[in-house]
Amino acid sequence: MLMAIVQFALWSHATHIAQAAASQGLAVARSQNKTAAAGTSSARQLLDQLASGPLTGSAVTSDRSAASASVRVSGTATSVVPFLSLPVHAEAVGPVERFVPDLASG
Repeated sequence: MLMAIVQFALWSHATHIAQAAASQGLAVARSQNKTAAAGTSSARQLLDQLASGPLTGSAVTSDRSAASASVRVSGTATSVVPFLSLPVHAEAVGPVERFVPDLASG
């Protein structure tokens, strides 16, 4: 029972790390004049700093269009219970920042 509790805690922590990395990547990717690659790089950098233990085999993908950006992080939680592999997925999506002139005040 104790091993199951520890396994759940590790999975939960890995999920929070993945979500933080996806949010960080989205913040960069949706900035004006940035790219999807910049978002991927930012998320990967955060994962390198935080996920050395609870999240293994992490992968980051990002997309950016003229109107929206998204960053997805996936991996596997570190296993404490033998033969148990718990997947971790996180995604952050948001609109792209862009300049829109105020035509009403014109």
